[in-house]
Amino acid sequence: MADLQHKHDLTYEGELVVKRYTDGDPGAAEREWLALKLLAEHAPGLAPEPVAFEGGAVTMSRIAGVPLRGLATRTAAQLSAVAEAVTVLHAAVPAHVLRSVPVRPWQVEVLVEWVRKRAAGWRPREPLADRAVREGLRWLESWSPGDQGVTPVFGAGDGNLANFLWDGARVRVVDFEDSGRSDRAFELAELAEHVSMWVDGEVDIAGRFELDPYESRRLRECRTLQALVWLFLLSHEGPRNPPGTFRRQAERVLATLGA
Repeated sequence: MADLQHKHDLTYEGELVVKRYTDGDPGAAEREWLALKLLAEHAPGLAPEPVAFEGGAVTMSRIAGVPLRGLATRTAAQLSAVAEAVTVLHAAVPAHVLRSVPVRPWQVEVLVEWVRKRAAGWRPREPLADRAVREGLRWLESWSPGDQGVTPVFGAGDGNLANFLWDGARVRVVDFEDSGRSDRAFELAELAEHVSMWVDGEVDIAGRFELDPYESRRLRECRTLQALVWLFLLSHEGPRNPPGTFRRQAERVLATLGA
């Protein structure tokens, strides 16, 4: 699940990066290490190379590139490269291997309960945000996710554009502490609704993927869920996003719901 706080410290040692987790997130370092090993074997070059795993710290190769979050402009070539990297990531792990990979944290059922709890504890704030919470909860109570449109993939578990590094020719991916077995529509929804995809200018990343009708429906539904998650994550605005981001998110939620 995307959040607004750093979970780790990075130390750079020449051509290596050492990532130490600081918030006690159970299994985060193990998920990162497993992801790097899987991708090194099945999609070499897409992510940093795993070097060592000791004492909860992951040592990996340092890869060149500029994070795509925060750039004044993002070109069509860069966005196509993001879509290509995501496509490779999702298909990288063979099906017989993927079945043994643990499910990534913060799947649909967990997010639904998280949103319900946050909505139950909501205190009136301003009409627009209050309406977004009410309408969102009404939609959530009527939604039954089901299994249609679930295509198993290996998911990074974080849609932040900062995790996509552009080196002038291709995009590579970093940060896998929430990675694991997932489904394609859910992963694309997380990517498409991440605040980094619109706060500096709308990026239509979801439109760059071909989905079947069931996946398309699940994508729409999961995007609505992710939009509600971000409504609560952004309810206490901090310095990482421009002033007014929370109100813009409330507007996005209502537009998504057609309310």
